[in-house]
This record gives sequence, structure tokens and C-alpha cells, in this order.
Amino acid sequence: MEKPVGTSERDARDRLAELADQRGVSLAALSRLIRRNGTYLQQFITKGSPRRLAEQDRRVLAQFFGVAEVELGLSIGKSYEAEEWAEDFVRIPRLPLGASAGPGSFSAQEIPFDSFGFSPRWLREQGLDPKMLSAIAVAGDSMEPELRDGDEILVDRAPRPFRDGIHVVRMGDALHVKRVQLLRPGHLTLVSANRAYPPLEVPAGEVEVIGRVVWKGGRL
Repeated sequence: MEKPVGTSERDARDRLAELADQRGVSLAALSRLIRRNGTYLQQFITKGSPRRLAEQDRRVLAQFFGVAEVELGLSIGKSYEAEEWAEDFVRIPRLPLGASAGPGSFSAQEIPFDSFGFSPRWLREQGLDPKMLSAIAVAGDSMEPELRDGDEILVDRAPRPFRDGIHVVRMGDALHVKRVQLLRPGHLTLVSANRAYPPLEVPAGEVEVIGRVVWKGGRL
């Protein structure tokens, strides 16, 4: 059997304490969030009791902090026996943001409302770090037929050398999903798959590249 890998129990406790401190929320409040008594997470962190967070507790806390469950103790890399599947999938947060494939949409909320489960083996094979991934929906038709209105896309926010491809970018308060090309120094060209939308060349300083689109999903 393949040896499980992932965040250790001690690391998970330390990470939870760090996240609570960064967010400025008490362990008692977090315990109530997962419907436990007020000292539950304090004992988990300081005494190691329970030894591991229950699956539902870990999922709720990961969604609250907007992190992958692996940071809070989800083991990855186990053998894929049927009873282990639920534990083996890494949950990637779904954010209530619309990456516009049309004229643009505003994005005020960045708190996860749900998650997608991805195979940790598949993520490793793709060279993707779960902590740097998030899923959002496409809005509009400018990337059709590659991306359709309502499609869900997986965005890799890991810092990497830039290369042409489909990216989520921010201009002002609006998110866009476009094919981004670097055709001349200091400028980016945003290209739509739908030929009804002409390419847009903008100074690089006016565009924040949020991440590269590495997966899509949607209804047929």
C-alpha cells in the first residue's frame, strides 16, 4: 500500500492556530461554527484531542478559511480502496465570483460557498498545488466555444513564468477570462475565442493576472 502523505497531525494543529490568529477569530467561536463545545478546538490544538479533525469539521473550517483541507490534516496519496475515496479527494474552494467572458463583472465576495473534490494523484500529475487553486464560474459568451456561460473553471494562482494561455485577469474591479498573449514588451493582448469580440491590447501595468485556467467543467 502506498504510504499516505500530506499534512501531519501536529502541522494541522499549528496551521489551524495560525489561520485563527490571522483571521482574528477565537477557537471558541470556531468550535461553535462546527457545532462543538467551546473548548473543543483548544483541546485539539494544545492536547491533540481529538487526534484528527472529523471529516465534516475539517471541511467546514477549510471552507471558512478558504484553504484546502490538506492544510488541516487531510491525508493524500492513499491507495484507492472504495471506503477511502471520500477522504482521499482534495477539496478545492468554489468562489462566488464571475469571471466575465463578456463585458466584465464585479467581484466583491471571495469567501468560498462550496468546493469541488479533485483526486490528489491527478493534481500531482498536473503539477498543481491544492493551496493555490480555486474554482469560479464563467459569465458571458466571448470565450465560446472554448468556455461557455456557466462553465466552472479551475484557476491556478501559483507564481510561474508567464506563458500564453487562458488566464483570469483583473482590470479595475472586473474579472475577465481571456487568452492572454505577450506580443510586444510592456503590453498584453486579451483575445476572445468568439470572433465577435475583437482583441484588446492593454499596458501590462493595467492588468493583474490572477491565474492560469487549468481545467473546465460544465453541463452538456
